Amino acid sequence: MEKDDEQKEEKTKEVSRRSFLKFAGGTVAAMAAIPTLSQLVAHAESNSNRATWDGLHATSQYDPSKPNVYFTRDLSPEGIQKIYEKINQGITGKVGIKLHTGEPHGPNLLPIEYIKSLQKRIPHSSIVECNVLYKSPRRETKTHRETIKINGFDFCPVDILDADGDVMLPVPGMKEFLDKQMDNFGGTFPFEPGIHLQEIAIGKNVLKYDSVLVYTHFKGHAMGGFGGSLKNIGIGFASGKVGKRMIHGEGWPLGKGFLERMVESGKAITEHFKSHIAYIDVLKNISVDCDCAGASAAKPTCNDIGILGSTDILAVDQAGIDMIYQLPANERHDIAERIESRGGLHQLEYMETLGMGSRKYNLIEI
Repeated sequence: MEKDDEQKEEKTKEVSRRSFLKFAGGTVAAMAAIPTLSQLVAHAESNSNRATWDGLHATSQYDPSKPNVYFTRDLSPEGIQKIYEKINQGITGKVGIKLHTGEPHGPNLLPIEYIKSLQKRIPHSSIVECNVLYKSPRRETKTHRETIKINGFDFCPVDILDADGDVMLPVPGMKEFLDKQMDNFGGTFPFEPGIHLQEIAIGKNVLKYDSVLVYTHFKGHAMGGFGGSLKNIGIGFASGKVGKRMIHGEGWPLGKGFLERMVESGKAITEHFKSHIAYIDVLKNISVDCDCAGASAAKPTCNDIGILGSTDILAVDQAGIDMIYQLPANERHDIAERIESRGGLHQLEYMETLGMGSRKYNLIEI
C-alpha cells in the first residue's frame, strides 16, 4: 500500500510537470534564443514601471507583535556571526546556506571571509545554489563549478541543487487566493492579471535539507530593481532549465507580473521550510547591478551600511530598503533610481498581500 502511494505521488508530480511543459510549450520555443545579461539590462531600461518609497517601517517603540530585525554596523566576519546568533533558533539538521555565487571576477562580491568564517560554525552545512537560465558559465553545472572556484566559494561543499534535475514544489494557498479574487471581483485585483504560479520547479536536492540560511548581498538588480532575500530564494532556488523559465515567462516580460511570480516562487520555499529558515542581508558594495553582471558590474555610489538579520523575510528586505532610502540624497540617487525604475518595491507589497511577513518591524541594533 505504501509503495502504491509513493508511485501515485510520483505519477502526480510527473503529470504536473508535463502539464506545465505543455502549457509553456510556446514559452519554451519563444525563449529558445537565450539572451545575454546585457540584452536583459537593455530590455529592462526600456520598460520603466516606476514606484516610490512610502516611508520608514520600523516601529517607534518596541512592539512584541512585530518581527525583530537585528542590525549591526560591524561589517566583518564577527558582525555576521553576531547577527546569525540572533536568528538561528530554527537552523537545525542538514543546513543549506543559500547564496549567489556571482559571475566570474565580480568586483562587488562580498568578502569571502564573511561566509567562510560563518560556515565553519554551522554544523552539517553546505553552500547551495542553482544554475541560471541566461547565457553564462553558470548555466551548466560543470562551468558553474569553475565559477564557484574562481570566486572562492570552494572552501566547503557546494551543492548545485538542480544538477540532477528538478521537482515541483507547491505554492500553498495560491489556488485558493486566486479563486477567491476571481469569485469576488470588485473591479480590481490585488495582483497583476496574467500567469501566476501555483507550483514552481526547484532544484531537486532542496528536499535533502532540513534548514536554510539565506545569506544575501543586498544590492540593485537589472530586472527586479533590487535583490534581497526574496530574490535570493525566489529566483535562486528555481531550477535553471524549468523553474526560471516559469518565473520569467514568454519573452522575458518585466513589471508586476514578473515580480509577482518571483514572490510566489519565494513563498513556495518559505512555506516548505516554515520556521527552519532565516535571513541575513548584507548592505555592502551596494551597486545598482547584481553580482550576475560579473566584471562589468557598476561601481557602488553609496556608502556601505551594515548587516541585517531576521526570521521574517518581508521585514528584513523592507529594513534594507528603508536603510537605503535614509542615505543622503546624493548617495542614494543611483540605487533608488534602479529600484524605482524597475518597480522593485512591488516585491514588498506583494509579499505582504500573500501574507509572507510584516512590513512593520522592530529594529534592534547590536
